[in-house]
Amino acid sequence: MNEWNERNQHVIEEFRANHGHVRGGAALILLTTTGAKTGQPRIAPLMYVPDGDRILAVASKGGDPKHPDWFLNILAHPEVTVEVGNEKFTTTANILSGAEREKAYRRAAEVFPPYAEYQKKTSREIPVIALERPAK
Repeated sequence: MNEWNERNQHVIEEFRANHGHVRGGAALILLTTTGAKTGQPRIAPLMYVPDGDRILAVASKGGDPKHPDWFLNILAHPEVTVEVGNEKFTTTANILSGAEREKAYRRAAEVFPPYAEYQKKTSREIPVIALERPAK
């Protein structure tokens, strides 16, 4: 297991042991995707932005020129599982576009200002993904 995966594994374990809370206080979700190449479940701890009854995930990868693996998995398999706090739900990831994406990205940058800098660092449009809770 590489260093990055090992660190993520510790975050996942801490998240689950503490009902969605981890040291450092960042608002995190666990996003389970299906691997684009492997078809295997992949869990990514991600910062998120609350947006009404939905959750926004930003595929920033710190402004890297390439998309994060979890986003590539969503492109191949949009059905995902989200863990937030004690809540767990399955949904279809919705990649936002146009004005809706712009508004969501501005909201994300208000919550986490480095997002604005990340967009300046890369020529790719950083995707914003809406994760909607299923209707009850």
